[in-house]
Amino acid sequence: MKKTFTTASGVYQTRALPPERCPWARRLAAAVSALALAAACSTVPITGRSQFNMLSPQQDMELGAQAYTETLSKLKINDKRPEFAMVQRVAQRLAQVAQAPADFQWEVHLIDDDKTVNAWCMPGGKMAVYTGILPVTKDETGLAVVMGHEIAHAIARHGTERVSTEGLGEVALGVLANRTGTDPALWSQIKAIGFSLPWGRKQELEADHIGLILMAQAGYDPREAIGFWQRMAAASGGSPPEFLSTHPSDETRIERLEKLMPKALKAYQKRQSSTP
Repeated sequence: MKKTFTTASGVYQTRALPPERCPWARRLAAAVSALALAAACSTVPITGRSQFNMLSPQQDMELGAQAYTETLSKLKINDKRPEFAMVQRVAQRLAQVAQAPADFQWEVHLIDDDKTVNAWCMPGGKMAVYTGILPVTKDETGLAVVMGHEIAHAIARHGTERVSTEGLGEVALGVLANRTGTDPALWSQIKAIGFSLPWGRKQELEADHIGLILMAQAGYDPREAIGFWQRMAAASGGSPPEFLSTHPSDETRIERLEKLMPKALKAYQKRQSSTP
C-alpha cells in the first residue's frame, strides 16, 4: 500500500511495510492497548465486579457537579416541605455507609413535582428526590430503597462506565460496517438489542444489589425492598418486554432481591446488634 506525504521539496511516495515485516509495531500496539485497558479497569464496591472506565473518579465528580447545577436550574426545589427532613436523614445515613471516594460532595434536594415518580444521584453524590415518588415509597424505609439504588449507580460509576463501553462499541460497529459493506443503522439496532439494553439491565440489577446492602448497613430493613418494587410494578401500569428495555422487569428484580436477601439480612442484623 502506497502512502504520500508532502515536504518543502515536493510530494513523495512510500510503500508501507506489510504486517509480517514489522512485528515490533504489532507488539508495541498490543502493549499500549494493554496498558490503556489496565489503567481503565477498576472494581465496583460491594459486588466486586471489574469494570472498564476511561474516565477518572475526579472527572466523574466534575461532570456530576456541572450536570447537577444545570438540571436543578430547570426544576422547582422545595426543601421547606416537611418531607425534606426525611429525605435528608435517609441521604445522610446512606452516605455514611457508602463506599464512596472521600471527596464526594454529598448533597440532596426535594423537587416539588407530584407528577414525576423519580429520584436520582449523579456522580459525586448529587441527589434529588421528586415528591411524586413519596406515595410509592410510603415511609422512610421505602425511601431508603430508592435512594440506596440511586447512590449505588453513583458509587459504581455506572454513568461514565456506560460512556466508555458505548464508545468502544461505536468503534467496533464502524469496523463491522466497513468490513461487511452493510448499513451502519442495522449494526446499531443489533448493538442496542444485543449489548446496550442488556448492559443497562445489568447495571440496574447491580444497583439493586448494592442499594439493598447499603440500606441494610444503614439500619433499614432490607425486606421492605420487595414491597416497594411490588408497589412500583402496580404503579407503572405495564412496561415493554424486558429485552426491549434498559430496565429489568419487576419480576426479575424481585426474584434477584429475594436471592440476595440472606446476605442483606446478615448486614442488617449486624447493624442492629451494634446499635445501642
